[in-house]
Amino acid sequence: MAVASVVVPAHNEATSISHNLASLRSGSGPGALDVVVVANGCTDDTARRAREADRDARVIEIARPSKVEAVRVGNAATQVFPRIHLDADIELAGEHALLLLEPLLEGRALAAAPRRDVPRTGCSWPVRWYYAVWERLPQVGTGLFGRGVVAVTEEGQRRLDALPRLMGDDLAMSDAFAADERCIVEEAVAVVRPPRTLPDLVRRRIRIVTGNRQADAASVRRADSRTTPVTLVGLVRAEPRLVGPVVVFAAVHVVATLGARRALRTGDFSTWRRDESSRVAPVVRGQR
Repeated sequence: MAVASVVVPAHNEATSISHNLASLRSGSGPGALDVVVVANGCTDDTARRAREADRDARVIEIARPSKVEAVRVGNAATQVFPRIHLDADIELAGEHALLLLEPLLEGRALAAAPRRDVPRTGCSWPVRWYYAVWERLPQVGTGLFGRGVVAVTEEGQRRLDALPRLMGDDLAMSDAFAADERCIVEEAVAVVRPPRTLPDLVRRRIRIVTGNRQADAASVRRADSRTTPVTLVGLVRAEPRLVGPVVVFAAVHVVATLGARRALRTGDFSTWRRDESSRVAPVVRGQR
């Protein structure tokens, strides 16, 4: 019998879905996870690869390219709790998925997420500098967002179901829980591959800024999830060598904010500006 369900929305993730599903099954034990993959609006063979990679997973195909709709369909397809929401481009080993369940089953939290591993090999220097700052932000350290994985109890899922449909769903999911209702399980690790180029980073940040503003308008964003100039100045004072990276971080934020203006002006919260540079086939050890 499954001890948890995993809902995986996947849109054109053929390059990584096989590897990531195989990783999810590793170390979790036969039948421990009820995995539901919802291939939404795919124009590649994501669904076929998902079925071949995990014959025990249920793969559902829907025509509309919508993460929100894919998550809704996935939630409706399983009644197993706790539930893990996993982005298809995130690598999470099965044993680490099980570690996320412990604080939920013990009643210590309503929501849990793993520690991030953000490998920056192959990224341009502005991208590396940006993430050197981003990973030091207090809210990045304690929030559930930016990990691509959130595990929730049944009560936690009810809270997520009550949220408005938002582009920035991981921030809204994180801010749906107070600090004492969520936790980061340091022993569990999710591999979050960042953009490799500056233009791809800017595209990703435009989407995130747009989603953040939508969350602001819906009044579902907490004040402590925002980055302020005071925070950045504090980072430089603590580590003077970060002055260059902080300048890059601030510049990317300004450009992304300007880029988000059109979407904000027109109310376009559906255009998904994702970067493709982070979606490369993972390198398997022992292969070249």
